[in-house]
Amino acid sequence: MASQVPALRPLDGLADRATALLAPHLLETRERAGELSLVVAREGVREVLERLRDAPDLAFAQLVDISGVDWPERPERFEVNYHLLSLRHNLRLRVKVSTDETTPVPSVVPLFPNAGWYEREVFDMFGVLFEGHPDLRRILTDYGFEGHPFRKDFPLTGHVEIRYSETEQRIVQEPVQLRQDFRSFDFLSPWEGMLPGDEKAGT
Repeated sequence: MASQVPALRPLDGLADRATALLAPHLLETRERAGELSLVVAREGVREVLERLRDAPDLAFAQLVDISGVDWPERPERFEVNYHLLSLRHNLRLRVKVSTDETTPVPSVVPLFPNAGWYEREVFDMFGVLFEGHPDLRRILTDYGFEGHPFRKDFPLTGHVEIRYSETEQRIVQEPVQLRQDFRSFDFLSPWEGMLPGDEKAGT
C-alpha cells in the first residue's frame, strides 16, 4: 500500500515568500492556530501592503479590516492590525505595526479606499494617528467626546454623563461625579486572584 503524503497546507511557504518579498520592512513572522501574522516596520507598512496586493502569487487584494490593540506596558503601546484576504489563492494574512500616542502610521487609503473608515475607527477608539488620511475625524463617538474609549486606561464610567433634565426639559451633559476608586483599575484580568498563587491573591 502506497504511503500517503500529507497535503500541503496553504500557509506552507508563505512565510518564506513574505520574507523574500518584504525585506527590509519585515521584522518578524508569527504563526498560530493556522494563521500567519507579519510584524513590519511602521514606516514601511504602505509599501508592504502594496507588494502583498500586487504580487501575482499572493494577490492579497482585499483589506477586510483594520483593528487596534492597546498594550499600555509597551513603549509603543498601540498595535495596528491589517487583515488581508486573497480570494485568488484562498488565503488570509495579518500585518501588524506598532506605534505610540504621537507617532503617526502611514495611511493606506491610497491602496485600499475602504481603509478610510477603518482608520477613522482606530483613531476614534484608540487615538492612533494616520498620516495622509484625507479626513481623519471621529466616526463612532460624538464630536465633543473626550478621550478614546478602547484604551485600557479609559475610565469605565467615561468622563461625561448624558441625561434628560425634567426641570430644563432637555438633554444635558454633566461631568461624571464618582469617587475615584470607582474610576481607576489595573490591567489584570478580573478573574486573576481566584486561586492561591495568582497575582491578585491576598490583596
